[in-house]
Amino acid sequence: MDVRTRNNVTVLGAERGPVLFLAHGFGCDQNLWRPVVQRLQSTFRIVLIDHVGSGAADPAAWDEIKYSALSGYAEDAVEVVRALDLREVVFVGHSVSAMIGVLATIADPTRFAKLVMVTPSPRYLDDEDYRGGFSRADIDELLESMELNYLGWSAAMAPQIMGNAERPELAEELEASFCRTDPAHARVFARTTFLSDNRADLAHVTVPTLVIECAHDAIAPTGVGAYVHSQIAGSRLVTLDATGHCPHVSHPEATAAAITTFVTAP
Repeated sequence: MDVRTRNNVTVLGAERGPVLFLAHGFGCDQNLWRPVVQRLQSTFRIVLIDHVGSGAADPAAWDEIKYSALSGYAEDAVEVVRALDLREVVFVGHSVSAMIGVLATIADPTRFAKLVMVTPSPRYLDDEDYRGGFSRADIDELLESMELNYLGWSAAMAPQIMGNAERPELAEELEASFCRTDPAHARVFARTTFLSDNRADLAHVTVPTLVIECAHDAIAPTGVGAYVHSQIAGSRLVTLDATGHCPHVSHPEATAAAITTFVTAP
């Protein structure tokens, strides 16, 4: 299978600029990067993908076993970069794709120059000395709600994830993205996302890394960004004066500026 068709790969922007590989979070697709892409495409060459099971990725590529682990998505990302024969790539991952980026850069550090993690969380479940923001009961309830009424879950969760209640059109865009996703695929990706624990992987990241967090985020609460920063040697942490879990949608100017400063720095 052609990986470009499998992941609905889009390449645009400057022909000779640094390469940004943009990977979306759970329930999203590459379209949600649009506000940031508009601000970056004159400077950077941009590669966008849809994870299998999301957006316009080839539905024939779906494999429940493969995509029940984040390593399956990371494997796809590396295959796309190799198929396009790209090097010195900056992997920009939102939410769960920040952890997919961790796994991809570890798997093939020769292809990736830097890593940008937008509102990352290596573990959503609380642990003894770690606050991920959710109890196991919270996650079980979330997954059960998706199972019983996916469209209802989408309508309820999109405003919580997006925040910025004064701009309801943002949550509506996220809800529409949820609703474009096959519910069976979404349930697998949700379980993979919310039950994964990638804390031990962070210490193995060797590329320069930027961690972008929001000051107020219901999904990745305060402290998670600092934890990720503390576990990746030499990483940088930027806290945006922003609300919500999707600053590339709600605060694209600040997000694009943080990415540009990091990528163009020596």
